[in-house]
Amino acid sequence: MNAPRTAPFRMPEPLFAELAAGGGSAQAVAFLEQGERARRLLLLRTLLNRLGDVPTPLTPAAEAWRVFKEAAGRAPGPVERLLLAPTTGAWIAHLLRRLHGTATGPELWSEAGRLNTLAVAASLHAGTETVLRVPLHDGTLPLPGLGLARLPDAAAGLTEGTARTRAGELTLTGPGRAGGPASLTCRPASVPVGEEPPAGTGWLPLRTLTAGSAAIPLDDLDPYRDLDDPIPPARLDDDEAAAWQRLFDEATAILARRPGAGPGRLDPAVIRSVVPWERTGLLPPPPPDVRVSASSGDSYGAMVIARPSSPLALAEALVHEFQHSKLAALLHLFPLLDDDRAERHYAPWRPDPRHLTGLLHGAYAFTGVAGFWRDRLSDPEHRGTAAYHFALRRTQSRLVVRTLLTSGRLTADGHGLVGGLARTLDGWLREPVDPAAAARARTAAALHRTEWRLRNVAPPAHHEPDGHSVPPGGEPVPPPLSAPLRLRTDRAPWPDHRTHAFALPPTDPATPDEHLAAGDAAAALAGYDEGLRREPGDPHLLAGWIVARAALDRGPGARRLLARPELARPGPARPALARPDLARPEPVRPGPRG
Repeated sequence: MNAPRTAPFRMPEPLFAELAAGGGSAQAVAFLEQGERARRLLLLRTLLNRLGDVPTPLTPAAEAWRVFKEAAGRAPGPVERLLLAPTTGAWIAHLLRRLHGTATGPELWSEAGRLNTLAVAASLHAGTETVLRVPLHDGTLPLPGLGLARLPDAAAGLTEGTARTRAGELTLTGPGRAGGPASLTCRPASVPVGEEPPAGTGWLPLRTLTAGSAAIPLDDLDPYRDLDDPIPPARLDDDEAAAWQRLFDEATAILARRPGAGPGRLDPAVIRSVVPWERTGLLPPPPPDVRVSASSGDSYGAMVIARPSSPLALAEALVHEFQHSKLAALLHLFPLLDDDRAERHYAPWRPDPRHLTGLLHGAYAFTGVAGFWRDRLSDPEHRGTAAYHFALRRTQSRLVVRTLLTSGRLTADGHGLVGGLARTLDGWLREPVDPAAAARARTAAALHRTEWRLRNVAPPAHHEPDGHSVPPGGEPVPPPLSAPLRLRTDRAPWPDHRTHAFALPPTDPATPDEHLAAGDAAAALAGYDEGLRREPGDPHLLAGWIVARAALDRGPGARRLLARPELARPGPARPALARPDLARPEPVRPGPRG
């Protein structure tokens, strides 16, 4: 490979402006990939300097690197893709953490031997001839970007094998179960979903999702696909893999309706891998929405996703996770903020307090998500939910952007980036949205913030409330909004049931949440009050009660309680439902955001 560049990267201002707005053209994304390549080479050079000191029964790292570089000279494109593969970045980062004593794993020499398997894969792409000693796990050899070779009747556990390559053919030998050698010869290659070779050949190919002319790995084999510690293969059933391709086709068709460089736009060809989360078969049926998705700055372009049944949900998740990849690449190029890593800030999409870097990631990702839903406003089949999600995510993202801009922790480049997000969101906040959808979005945002504070924020030490009603006078004055949060010591994860439940108005409201989503705050308040009689102090019910009360009573006491819900605690005092201002149904208008 070429030596790392010594000249500093200088991003053209127009490209930075595109990314700061939350979007990014093909040129801007290509620049980020160049930065990731330079970083990858620097980390790899650091790793190579350390691997010489690791005792190993395998071919030394220096020889494996020589084979890799020789292959790069013969087949620069495929070997470059190996270097930039998300699993290569995850392996480098994990092994460096191991060498620094901050991570654990199998025998160190076996993880270091990943370089040898990379060299074998590169040699196969280039058609060169080589012999390398490689690590085997239960007789298997994962080949990055290609698949998994499995020796027949191989010895169990961690062993050593020999990989010979010649003209794209692999001969793998290793210890057999009966004590003699086991051997396999194959021509490794990845395949599109649906074109797997017959079972029993000893070669398990990496499947790829087709998106136009692009082939995107559907990675269920590589040990470093999970963005962190190595994990075993979890092969998808053929019908589950086919379901992924069908869903991916529909999701990318949705994205193709709005091409371009704006926030929320995504060319699927820039995705580097999709990693299925947990499920390997069609049963049980998947939920409509994405329950788990993740990405890592070490694995640019990769996204771990639990398959939903809805192509719209998958399309949103693809946009969301690639936003994280773009921001991570920017953070590798520029110091954007001085983060003390204290987890004390409110994030409207999380159950827990976050540090500033987490806030920045959330703001960037959800600005892209807001743009995704904005593009769906004109789609007849998606218009009903799009207005709600656009209204909700633009409001929540702008709230977090304000926190970042007032934190005093942003660098000059950070101010440039977050300021760009602010301009995008401020423009969107002026755009008209269906009033009913906007009202549900405001209510959902208020409910999440209220429940978050009830579950995470401790009241001031001097505050001793005697009930969840606000007395007509004499209540303690809450601390100012800028005061540092005093976090509860017993906080724990909690499910956010309301954000998606409020997307559409209920047709026949029955629960307090449904009444609130329908705009009937008085019926909701009565339902929450009854629930609190049975379960005093339940944060979910209390949050609903506070938001419903604020919709009906706009006096200072209700507003203060909405701003500082942690000041409320259940007790013998009951709210007076007979008061005229609480009994009169009015549209839901929660108090100020923040």
